[in-house]
Amino acid sequence: MKFIQKYSRLFVLALLSVSVIITGCAKPGRQLEPPRVNVAHIQVQEIKLFETVLKIELRVFNTNEIALNVNGIDCKLELNGKNFASGVSDTTTVIPAFGSALVPMVLYSSVIDVFQGIMKSRGTKEMKYTVKGRVHITGGFLLPPVVPFETEGVIPIDAREASP
Repeated sequence: MKFIQKYSRLFVLALLSVSVIITGCAKPGRQLEPPRVNVAHIQVQEIKLFETVLKIELRVFNTNEIALNVNGIDCKLELNGKNFASGVSDTTTVIPAFGSALVPMVLYSSVIDVFQGIMKSRGTKEMKYTVKGRVHITGGFLLPPVVPFETEGVIPIDAREASP
């Protein structure tokens, strides 16, 4: 009888090991498409001695079949390939499946970075921007806690070029 118990335990252990190996590469839960994010608005809120405070609004598009329960976003803004500003938002919102929402954020930049960005953009008609970040979501064990995003665009500098 001990012989059967010993081998039955060994068999169960081997079966568990094989199942762990087979499913080891598969993650439980869903794979989420990264949200599409557009910059909807940028405004200089405050200029201090060493820091510039920017208020921005991001339009976050949920391209998934399930709602995203957002409990925060962190991002950084690059202008012409150089780090310009970064910040976080603890705004909680629900973005419905195949829907969108505006998320306000405050970004911080050094006055030196702002000055260098202005000086380097002199004589150009546009400035390229990139916003990279992560949307922090809740949803339990089946959803990832963060979903990365990245978006690029162009800011026209010459007012005559921006008007139709």
